[in-house]
Amino acid sequence: MACVFLIVFSSVVFTASASLFSSVPSEGRQQWERIVGGTKAPNGSYPYQVSLRFWGVWHFCGASLVTPRVILTAAHCVDRAKPEYFKAVVGTNQLRAGGTAYDIRKVVVHEQYDDDVIVNDIAILFTEEEVQFGKTVDAIELNDEPLQKGEELILTGWGTTSYPGKLPNDLMQLHLKSITYEECKSAHDGVNAVFDTQLCALTREGEGACHGDSGGPLVREGRQVGVVSWGIPCARGKPDVYTRVESYMRWIEKTLYDDDEDHLKYLNRPKTRRLDAM
Repeated sequence: MACVFLIVFSSVVFTASASLFSSVPSEGRQQWERIVGGTKAPNGSYPYQVSLRFWGVWHFCGASLVTPRVILTAAHCVDRAKPEYFKAVVGTNQLRAGGTAYDIRKVVVHEQYDDDVIVNDIAILFTEEEVQFGKTVDAIELNDEPLQKGEELILTGWGTTSYPGKLPNDLMQLHLKSITYEECKSAHDGVNAVFDTQLCALTREGEGACHGDSGGPLVREGRQVGVVSWGIPCARGKPDVYTRVESYMRWIEKTLYDDDEDHLKYLNRPKTRRLDAM
């Protein structure tokens, strides 16, 4: 069986839980929570970062703000989730202080999401009210250009900083480099399939995503290129796998248009390229 943020012990592969709201998952299922080997992100440095929280309190996945009413995350975070059971918190780098919580009106999981092989792991959330932008709250531009090997990327999240471990209070950041599709497939040969709608990033053993980072944004020069999907926990020297945003732009645009044409107008408007804090 494949897994979302694959947890591998010896030769056994386990799957992360589909969501906090599903039925009790099979034995061994776990969910990524924090970045391993990263550093504390400066306050206000990633205004697009979203914390998805059960009842608005307990963080379970990351996400990104892409319009005042639209949030992007991983399908495995919200598959079969009821919107009334969780909220999106923006505007803070701390889990235990600050921020504004917004109710979720609708969840749209990619219709071809497959949790057995972890493909099409992408979902869109629509907020009940318009998110108010400011110094610490802003949308991220979505990437629609190919990613080359060795490009500098940055991952942010509240995932555990060790495995096993506890969630950090502070948002963490980690600088990564992209690798090729062929390199990623080879690295995960015999573990789980890697698809051309996914991308992979790596630095070295001891640095990578972990439980709770799922659904969070992978960014290149102020544009989101990936959504945290799965990996071998945590930071074992294998590349982490992300849903490739570029591959889903048409699906994203159609989903936004089907809900409200104004979403699409905002998504496609020219934005000023913003470099993330180093």
